[in-house]
Amino acid sequence: MAKTSKVLYKPDPQSTDEYTIIVNTEEYLKWKDGAFEVFFSAQGAQGVLGKASHQQLDTTFGTHKDVDVVAAILKDGRPQGTEGVASNAFTGSNPSRGAAGLGGAGGR
Repeated sequence: MAKTSKVLYKPDPQSTDEYTIIVNTEEYLKWKDGAFEVFFSAQGAQGVLGKASHQQLDTTFGTHKDVDVVAAILKDGRPQGTEGVASNAFTGSNPSRGAAGLGGAGGR
């Protein structure tokens, strides 16, 4: 699979007008499948992350639609480098709860 792709949009099938954006293919496919998750921490940027509830997202962003929330975070947020989160390995589970989320007997 190509690392980048063009995504084309024609406002009218009869028109020759066309808009193009260049995207990271893998991330675009995740977005297209609705695979984005928004995480929340009440402890700031270094806190434990948990999946944000619809109520939290509605209160903060006025919507819980992931596409709209992600767009707002990307537009108004600030980047922060990290080495502790690997996009293909991060599950959003809370490691302080033991092995409960992994099918073990911990965290009870």
